[in-house]
Amino acid sequence: MPSFIGASKSLMVLASLVIVLAGIKIASPLVIPFILSVFIAVICSPLINALGRYRIPKGLAIVLVIMLVFGLILSLAGLVGQSVNDFSAQLPQYKEQLKSEFEWLVNTLAQYNIFLDKSQIMAMFDPAKMIDVATNMLTGFGGVMANLFLIIVTVVFMLFEGPSIGNKIHLAMDDPDMKMAQIDRFLASINSYLAIKTLVSLATGILVTFMLWLLDIDYFLLWGVVAFMFNYIPNIGSIIAAIPAVLLALITQSPLTAAIVGGGYILINTVMGNMIEPRFMGRGLGLSALVVFLSLIFWGWLLGSVGMLLSVPLTMVVKIALEESEEGHWIATLLGSDGESINKPS
Repeated sequence: MPSFIGASKSLMVLASLVIVLAGIKIASPLVIPFILSVFIAVICSPLINALGRYRIPKGLAIVLVIMLVFGLILSLAGLVGQSVNDFSAQLPQYKEQLKSEFEWLVNTLAQYNIFLDKSQIMAMFDPAKMIDVATNMLTGFGGVMANLFLIIVTVVFMLFEGPSIGNKIHLAMDDPDMKMAQIDRFLASINSYLAIKTLVSLATGILVTFMLWLLDIDYFLLWGVVAFMFNYIPNIGSIIAAIPAVLLALITQSPLTAAIVGGGYILINTVMGNMIEPRFMGRGLGLSALVVFLSLIFWGWLLGSVGMLLSVPLTMVVKIALEESEEGHWIATLLGSDGESINKPS
């Protein structure tokens, strides 16, 4: 009998989860701007706290930070939007050039008795489709940012409510004396992760932009923004971000330049992802490569392009919450990277 009751509870939990996910998917036009607002608010909080240490009133600090964020978004939206439009206009020509390069490769291999079925290979592996992946995701993200005013207003209210969120969570969890330290650890871990990841991603985007500018690659600013956004997706994101720039260098310049661009991406992501980021973030926030890939698929299905770009931060929030729960600790361990040791909540 107890086993039957346990199975019934598990089925109820799974059924409830399916209903919640279906509701989120249906309400995604409302959920996505809210998630972006939370994301921006968490990133802005450390900057507002830093201004507060200089005795700048909180209201003025929020206004200054929002003006800075708003100005940056509008400036980048104008520059990147023009680059996307120009690149989209040139995309058919680039695809034809890319197919010509691929056909040249097939013909060259044939001279060395390596014969490939050109039509079959192109059907299974179309290099031009790789360019579409990054541009389509960026276009989808830009479509969501059309609700910029709503997002900014929501961020302002969140920033004003920010300091009291921890107290409200303690009260909601029936902990008025604030003895549940895991709540504070959970909030601090999320703030730390998103702030550090954003700074590392920003540095990655700047370095990529500078490298492509030096090599005179078309639309270098666009690919820098793509590198910044896709850096939130470890391993897979850096590959997706590099493909358009490498292919563009191949068809507009030379194979040597394309190799240099590819090597530059590898160097930048190796230094930033394996040296700089772990130094500040520590090893307790890793995800296995399989979880990264599955989270990309899951959040992309649930929330579209924005879900794919924020798949790892969203999964990290779930993982950090599970780490602070005795019941969910084993799930957090499964989500973690190989060899990662997660301390059980006290």
